Amino acid sequence: MHFGQSLILICLVVGLGAETEVLTGTPLPNPPRANISQCALVNDNDRYDCIPRGNATQEICELRGCCWSETKAGIPPCFFQPKFLSYKFKNITEKPDGLEAYLERSYKSIYPNDITVIKLIATYQSDSTLRIKIIDPRRKRYESIFPEKEINTPRARNPLYRLIIEKDYQGFKVVRVSDNTNIFDVSDLANFIYSDQFIQITTNLPSTYLYGLGEHKERFKLQSNWTTYTLYSRDTSPLPNTNLYGSHPFYLCMENSTKSHGLFLKNSNAMDIIIQPSPALTFRTIGGILDFFIFLGPTPSDVLKQYQEIIGKPKMPPYWSLGFHLSKFGLEDLETTKDYIQRNLNVGIPVQTIWNDLDYMDQANDFTYDKKNFNGLPEFVDSLHEQGRKYVVLFDPGVSAGESEGSYPPFDKGNELDIFIKNSSGQNLIAKVWNPVSTVYPDFTHPKTFEYWKLMMKSFHDDVAFDGAWLDMNEPSNMIQGSLNGCPDSELETPPYLPNVLENSLNKKTICMTAKQYAGVQYDLHNVFGISETNITSKVVSEILGERSLVIARSTFPGSGQYAGHWSGDIGSNWEDLRYSIPQLLDFSLFGMPLMGADICGFFGPSNEPLCNRWMQLGAFYPFSRNHNSKWTQEQDPASMGDRVINSSKKALEIRYTLLPYLYTLFWQANQNGSTVARPLLIEFPEDPNTYEIDTSFLWGSGLLIVPVLEENKNSVATYLPKGVWYNYYTRKILRSVGEVIDIEVDDETIPLFIQGGQIIPTQDFKPLTEDVRNSDLTIVAALDENGNANGMFYWDDGISIDVGKNYTLLSLKVRNGTLSVDVINKSIEEPPKIKSIEILGLDESFNQRILHQRQYDYVYNKERQNLMIQNLNINCSSSTSLQWS
Repeated sequence: MHFGQSLILICLVVGLGAETEVLTGTPLPNPPRANISQCALVNDNDRYDCIPRGNATQEICELRGCCWSETKAGIPPCFFQPKFLSYKFKNITEKPDGLEAYLERSYKSIYPNDITVIKLIATYQSDSTLRIKIIDPRRKRYESIFPEKEINTPRARNPLYRLIIEKDYQGFKVVRVSDNTNIFDVSDLANFIYSDQFIQITTNLPSTYLYGLGEHKERFKLQSNWTTYTLYSRDTSPLPNTNLYGSHPFYLCMENSTKSHGLFLKNSNAMDIIIQPSPALTFRTIGGILDFFIFLGPTPSDVLKQYQEIIGKPKMPPYWSLGFHLSKFGLEDLETTKDYIQRNLNVGIPVQTIWNDLDYMDQANDFTYDKKNFNGLPEFVDSLHEQGRKYVVLFDPGVSAGESEGSYPPFDKGNELDIFIKNSSGQNLIAKVWNPVSTVYPDFTHPKTFEYWKLMMKSFHDDVAFDGAWLDMNEPSNMIQGSLNGCPDSELETPPYLPNVLENSLNKKTICMTAKQYAGVQYDLHNVFGISETNITSKVVSEILGERSLVIARSTFPGSGQYAGHWSGDIGSNWEDLRYSIPQLLDFSLFGMPLMGADICGFFGPSNEPLCNRWMQLGAFYPFSRNHNSKWTQEQDPASMGDRVINSSKKALEIRYTLLPYLYTLFWQANQNGSTVARPLLIEFPEDPNTYEIDTSFLWGSGLLIVPVLEENKNSVATYLPKGVWYNYYTRKILRSVGEVIDIEVDDETIPLFIQGGQIIPTQDFKPLTEDVRNSDLTIVAALDENGNANGMFYWDDGISIDVGKNYTLLSLKVRNGTLSVDVINKSIEEPPKIKSIEILGLDESFNQRILHQRQYDYVYNKERQNLMIQNLNINCSSSTSLQWS
């Protein structure tokens, strides 16, 4: 039975006479014993685990109606037989924009409170996006309140997909029309379970090239050897095989045909996701509903844009936030902070923004500052602003609950508005974070919390004019288990199925799952606590400043990129975490959060000069570039690490600042259409399978390839160059690759960089402050492809306005037939920078220099490098123009 092309209204009733009868449901019998001959048909890699996270015995297995056969370690010995009768379609009705169907369960599952009748709603959202939502039709269940973005009205004219219901009514699948690839293949519902606190569904996959499903410390390409990825926000240092700060149930799949697709499960409950070698992927969530969005691509770039149509596109950052940030936990007074900054400025490190961790607070209390150790902080921040620099401070979500009445307005006002999270008895849940006595948490789902948070932040900003907000500990973190009074006995605290969470507890290092919020209970809302705080903070800071806000958040969820950037948390100061910082960065590119980076030189443990030297080089190309580390470790700012790190840092950061117009344009493109900034090679080169496992190098957009040195005592690095024309950034030497690995010799102070042929990169003069860069003249670097063509864009605005689409200049840059065309697509009120020079890479000596002489251009042509520099121009970018050299 096929759907997705016909819009004829039909109604099929299979086995029952009417929809009302389908909805009645009946008590379920126990399953029959497995058919041994059917069990023998299942290959080891195709097994669907029948005893997940339990002690598997043959007796228990057979009572569950499953197959038993012990085999290699790691492979489930207890598994479902093919076409085990779980749910079966009973009523299918096609609608103008999709279909609705009811499924009825045949036997008891292994979990309590089976939902015997479920409803599947398929919506043809667009030609490239299909939504499949599976609900309990008789009882409203919790549905994730994020992402907040309103979903467009369904409109599909020529869908790229077809929804097929299996002839035996025991499965369904989504197929790509063009090549019949199974995209979402649930053709066998054998292990499908939909109970009150356990929902499981498995899809077969067209390939093992899978990416996403964060946040984890993992290679970019996910593992598929019975690997479990657990999504549950947790305060912990990033460790392998551990659930970390954020939850992103989205994956991108590269198919063997080089086409791609993606899938997003809109569900905020704790879950395990298991990938097995067959390949297949199993979702196991402990609450909510199944709400799938399936994206047909067909390119990976298309998939990410389709995904962001559902979750929201990234926020446009303020221009200054793309400068270099300097921070340290343990700057315990203002004089230490000043010295920390000044010694780096003295050696030429272009510090744009200074950060203070909670050291600045009075008794670690939000919305205060220590008037003894940080006496003069307001005046210091004013002086930073006079210099053209910015100041960002940390805010924890927890508010001190141990202050005397009337002495601490954040607690008093929160109590007055009754916006703190409650325990199961309806009283304020009392926890403990950094505050000396105790902590309460604002409920960021409460309608009055925006007013509260704005009042507190505005009051503090009136004292200390901070420019951005750093949101830490917002998983939410708790230094005791659950609350000061513990947690009640409840299936919410100890559910029938416990995902593979760190320390085997849902309420370790956080609050009770029975805690009450305006939008529900923590059991359902835990993974969206971070985004609910981030959402409000982003809006509040913008309203206070009257300009674009910078918010950097630790705990994230799909849609967080609309409000904030992210850093990878409390990583180690070691070579392993240096390497892992790249796949973490690339993951968040997939998740729609391009403003991302790691703590340069690491957070925990002592860094060292060789490590910090290479890390500063790489960190200069994190979209969010900040050096930060722990209170309990040595200083690791560039100035403290010696001449080699100083010189290396200056060289890399000067290149970054020169490329700020290009980087800022990439962020604008991400904000407008969901493209990536730090780009995995497979996104740019999806037809080249050699790129599918690369996570030791990455691109900025299409134009710049970044190849860091990731091993100690190495002065060469091997990297894969996809087929095409490339240019060494430093020498401008041309490299014509057939798609091959090349060895690059590199000195201690240099990170290898390459420009891709066919790209135009706008650059500006290096200045130590981002605002001075923004206003400096342009040099247009056109790197020609094998046909002598190149393309690019330049976006320019005031760098801070909230309404990005109101007052800006946008230039389309194009090289064809020896002519650079500069076309003004939009013009700002303010005069944009002028073009002072144009550099053409890959121009062979056969071009006719007579035109340059006739027009009296000041130019230099390097025959060996095939490089033409036309300089001392004064091209006004307020109107379209062109420049011809051949």
